Amino acid sequence: MSSTTSAPNMAPRDTVPPLLRSACLLLVVFNFAMIPAMYFDHAWLFDTNGRFIHTDFLNIWAAGKLALDGQPALAWNWDIHKQVQVAMLGQSYVGDYAWHYPPPFLFVAMFLAHFSYATGLVGWAAASFVPYMAMMRAVVGQRFGLMVGAAFPVVLANTMAGQNGFLTAALLGGTLVLMPTRPILSGICLGLLSYKPQYGVLFPLVLIAASQWTVFFGAAVTTAALALMSWIAFGTDSWQAFFHWMPMFSQAFFTEGRATFFKLQSVFGLVRTMGGSEQVAWMFQWIISGTVLVCVIMLWRSRADYVLKAAALAAGTLLLTPYLFLYDLMVLAIPVGLLLRIGLADGFRRGELTALACAMGLLIAFPFFEMPLGLGSTLIVAALIARRVVNAFAEERVLPREIAAAG
Repeated sequence: MSSTTSAPNMAPRDTVPPLLRSACLLLVVFNFAMIPAMYFDHAWLFDTNGRFIHTDFLNIWAAGKLALDGQPALAWNWDIHKQVQVAMLGQSYVGDYAWHYPPPFLFVAMFLAHFSYATGLVGWAAASFVPYMAMMRAVVGQRFGLMVGAAFPVVLANTMAGQNGFLTAALLGGTLVLMPTRPILSGICLGLLSYKPQYGVLFPLVLIAASQWTVFFGAAVTTAALALMSWIAFGTDSWQAFFHWMPMFSQAFFTEGRATFFKLQSVFGLVRTMGGSEQVAWMFQWIISGTVLVCVIMLWRSRADYVLKAAALAAGTLLLTPYLFLYDLMVLAIPVGLLLRIGLADGFRRGELTALACAMGLLIAFPFFEMPLGLGSTLIVAALIARRVVNAFAEERVLPREIAAAG
């Protein structure tokens, strides 16, 4: 991709370092071997008594069931929402799988609730995996991107939980891939991503700074259309319920830590995990968010290569929000894929692949440590992008001097 937001022109080499290919293949085999292994071990979908095992997918299925029953606004009521889940499972559980998405996402939930819990979970994971893989193929720029996408360590966690990480990554990556050549489609992808409001801060500001008005207005129109459709389908009560219950969600996640703080893969989550107060956590989060905001906007206003801009925006989006769980880190596959794209075309910098391996290792290790290791992965990837940016600007300054000296 060129230095401006134009059509991709980088053609990655067909040759992939053997060690990189072998590592990705190993992770692919692991990811896809663990799915049936956990199923037959009664650790996924059904327990030893044949009852459903509760996962994050419960909140989607139960919200969809309430919408099908003509009571969509009750999906945001924690008590009623859990009653639907318990009735379906045939048993209770500790904690909550609360519904906190904007009303438009009820369209997806309502469709999935037509199926049984297990069928809906498997179908949702499989269906959302397809556009994610197509996006990764486009991001890396060759078929090796399919292997990279399937090898990403969060694939297993997102599949087991029946979460929306594949869809989120597909839409965010689609926005970036399509922006140079298909700005209207790019804006539609970004508008569809509005079901994740926490991603709605950095993108609009970057689009304004880079004068990407077609993408900006495409996203705005799509978001408004989704909101209107959901208002017509689910009524005013659903939107009122969404805004009414939002403070409770904030209280539960950021103040009380009901989901446990170490699961928040953000600076906020790290500070709270280490015993810091909520005020201190917010202070550090605002510092990192402000820094990311300024740096990414400045980069997008520069003449830097579009691949680096896209990678920085994807990674910056993750660093900007305090509300970030492991499945959300499917988005990290995008900047990783873009770094691989650059490396395959121009050669990898010293230590780059080792650093990426460390980032992936932290994601793999997360289930064994009660620490937000995913934040470390994001910071490593962000540092690699920053190094590429700094080196690119340094080379750009040195070249004219060499030409002048030669003259």
